[in-house]
Amino acid sequence: MIGGSEVDAISVDMDRRAIHETNSLFWDTKGNDVLGATSLPLYGAFVTEEKCQLLGDVSGKRVLEIGCGSGHSLQYLGERQASELWGMDLAENQIAKTKQHLAACGLAATLICSPMEEECGLPERYFDFVYSIYAIGWTTDLEGTFRRIASCLKQDGVFIFSWSHPIHKCVAAENDRLVFKKCYFDESWYSVTLGDSTLALSDRKLSTYVNALSKAGFDIEQLIEESDEEILQSRSGDFAQKARMLPVTFVIKARKR
Repeated sequence: MIGGSEVDAISVDMDRRAIHETNSLFWDTKGNDVLGATSLPLYGAFVTEEKCQLLGDVSGKRVLEIGCGSGHSLQYLGERQASELWGMDLAENQIAKTKQHLAACGLAATLICSPMEEECGLPERYFDFVYSIYAIGWTTDLEGTFRRIASCLKQDGVFIFSWSHPIHKCVAAENDRLVFKKCYFDESWYSVTLGDSTLALSDRKLSTYVNALSKAGFDIEQLIEESDEEILQSRSGDFAQKARMLPVTFVIKARKR
């Protein structure tokens, strides 16, 4: 996970097509190697479905993952008897990885390669659950993405997503101290170079996510910011120490009105 001054960032103009091209290339080539992959039962480094039970029993349910990555989260739900698995991702290579991984697990899914902001043929009022593990923050149109998700959920359907906590993105570990290195209120897009790879991001305020959910027709049922103490006790290093002092991940569970 990226946060604080752990990377060098350069401000960029918000050009949706250019951002899609940059991030698609990143995930098609070095994304998993550089940032790794977070998948269920983990919502983040220190938050788990097994502890939080946000999804609960998914048997017989239709589920859609936004940003399906390598397919491990879909595998987790398929093995828990979800009736239909759907996934979408911006990068063609991620779709191929998901298809290959699920096939090796004896599972099948309907997979769509598309930016999450765009119309891509998802059925309306169809899914019981839509979820996203560390992918929603890549969208260039948060309100539009939430509206699309609401449109494909059944009435009373559930949307769950996780992302880096905005405070984590502002604070860096420096000489055994935590130091603010970025303005919390700055939501401008920026470019980051990691090795020979480049990606584009925007750090949105927590209130931006909450207000966009409300506008899209969701009621928030749960917001999780706390790190799991048992996991923390098993970890060491600067990142774990940081997670003991402030939230590094947030997870929201919302229900369609």
